[in-house]
Amino acid sequence: MSLPSRPRRVNPLIDRLAAYSWRLIAIGIVGYALLLLVSRLRVVVAPVVVALFLARGLEPVASRLRRLRLGRGLAAVASILLFFGLLAGLVALIAPPIADEADSIGPTLTEAVDDIEDWLVEDAPIEVSRAGIDRVRQQAADRFQEVVSSSSEDGAVLDSATIVAEVITGLLLGILLTFFMLRDGRRFVEWLARRWPEHRRPAVRRAADRAWTTLGGYLRGAAMLGIVESIAIGLALFFAGADLVVPVMILTFAAAFVPVVGAVAAGVVAVLVALVTAGLGAAVIVGIVALVVQQLDNDLLAPLIYGRALQLHPVVILLSVVAGSALVGIVGAVLAVPVVAVVVNVAKELRSEPGVAPVASSVPISGGEA
Repeated sequence: MSLPSRPRRVNPLIDRLAAYSWRLIAIGIVGYALLLLVSRLRVVVAPVVVALFLARGLEPVASRLRRLRLGRGLAAVASILLFFGLLAGLVALIAPPIADEADSIGPTLTEAVDDIEDWLVEDAPIEVSRAGIDRVRQQAADRFQEVVSSSSEDGAVLDSATIVAEVITGLLLGILLTFFMLRDGRRFVEWLARRWPEHRRPAVRRAADRAWTTLGGYLRGAAMLGIVESIAIGLALFFAGADLVVPVMILTFAAAFVPVVGAVAAGVVAVLVALVTAGLGAAVIVGIVALVVQQLDNDLLAPLIYGRALQLHPVVILLSVVAGSALVGIVGAVLAVPVVAVVVNVAKELRSEPGVAPVASSVPISGGEA
């Protein structure tokens, strides 16, 4: 008579790891499919993203105009016209100095890198071969080219006519979408909420408010940090006697929208420009100023300006930027942080209790009252 065999015991840890592994695989497949879909629909996705950023930035203006008794449509049109008028004024103001100096940025940076290469080969305390440095420079240039071209479909080079047509189409579509978001934003949210069961609708509305607040906090914080960093770097270059002050300031401001990585890249460019146009002493001064400004931003200004809008650890921000640039190129590096921040904060809001109030927003979802 044989004894009944005991059931085989499964290690709970292995069972849990297997369950999470399958979930991660499913998430990875869905994420990859979404990336492919976005790349195929870039003519539509890009205007939607631009419109979201524009609508979030112009919502305070449209809201104030609505309080002045302007209709929703008229307030949206006036906000867009004011934005493009201000943009045209800024371009007219800064275009002449940029046009005079922009062509010098590339040769200046190349000359600075050549000077550093000569120092490493001839005067560095460690032996460095010129062939090795040239190989590293070539690899870096190839990698940069891959990142820049990775957002094009299948790596193919588009002809000029196609690029111009896509830009014009995207611009017009983006303006139209911005108008409708400013005019009917709250109606969009209500329409989305009605697609869910009755008991889930309050959570959907709270999540939409949280996403809107997060996006606004990111834009406001990046712009303010960019202004602070560009002014500090510009003053350092000016008093150090360096050239190309205005182009470097504009580059520093734009780089602020790529957290961590952008500030480092802009600081390196500023140091290289100072090295070639004003000498080693000026480069040291600009480098010190860049380090102090970055530390001040990371430790004091960024937490104060962003507040609770992002709620992301610096490591998460850095990994998001690197992953975004690897997957989607330059566009991914710019959009990685706001996308991750919105997803994280929306997930937190959806997990919160129904009675917990959402993070207060200074401006409701565009469109005013429902």
